Amino acid sequence: MRTTDDTPSRGTTPAVDAARPADAVAAAVARVEEAYRTGVPCAPVRDLLPPGDLDAALAVQSLVTGRGIAAGRRITGWRTGPATPAAPDRPGGLASGVLLDDTAVPDGAELPWGAVLQPRAGAGVALVLERDLGHERHTVADVLLAVAFALPAVEVFGSRIRDWDVTAVDTLADNACGGAYVLGTRPVPLRDLELRTAGAVLERRGEPVSTGAGAARLGHPLHAAVLLADALVRRGTPLRAGDTVLTGPLAPLTAVAPGDVLEARIDGLGSVRAAFGSAGPEGETR
Repeated sequence: MRTTDDTPSRGTTPAVDAARPADAVAAAVARVEEAYRTGVPCAPVRDLLPPGDLDAALAVQSLVTGRGIAAGRRITGWRTGPATPAAPDRPGGLASGVLLDDTAVPDGAELPWGAVLQPRAGAGVALVLERDLGHERHTVADVLLAVAFALPAVEVFGSRIRDWDVTAVDTLADNACGGAYVLGTRPVPLRDLELRTAGAVLERRGEPVSTGAGAARLGHPLHAAVLLADALVRRGTPLRAGDTVLTGPLAPLTAVAPGDVLEARIDGLGSVRAAFGSAGPEGETR
């Protein structure tokens, strides 16, 4: 059984396997980073990597994230990726990505337009840990014991890949389509919640645009947390006390437009609001 004692520090990311196609990984990293730098979505990275090679995709994610950490960014937790027709959720194959401190947006604060490419948003459940999760295999009971409290979340996904033309390889390489996240401010213990049947609604200026329930996330949001915890131990970066875990959207994602104000309401957890800035006359951020 692996514990957190022999794992890398939070300022590091897993080393790229020497057997991976280094040139292909480097080319994919350059493509993703160019999209970040220019704000222009890129072609899929799957055409640069060996077909279906999730290890190579993970190497791309680790290198891009590692450069951000080296530049002073901080890991605040982890997220699971969105389900799409090309990259569906499946037990044992849930894409995961890092949460960084500068992607956390206060409840109701404005996220500048252009900060997330091709944004889509969903209502989700965030878990904040008070204990590490370092076992090789976890149970729901392990997660229940490790969680300090839950919060409602607006999960903002983005894709550096043009037109969201993604497969599982693209999603993993692109940090599980990470964008930004907004958390509510009223913590609720899990013992006071029934997350499987909890209803979720995402509203745009008071009008519902997406509805769902906890059961939509692999049967229960905690199931996603178990899969994530197991996957991160295999990667050598286990979940630790203080981490925020975004378990994924409970309803279909909604495309976001400049000036949108979205509010997520989840039974038992309350609400949280995400506001998006306007775009200038030529699409620049303002």
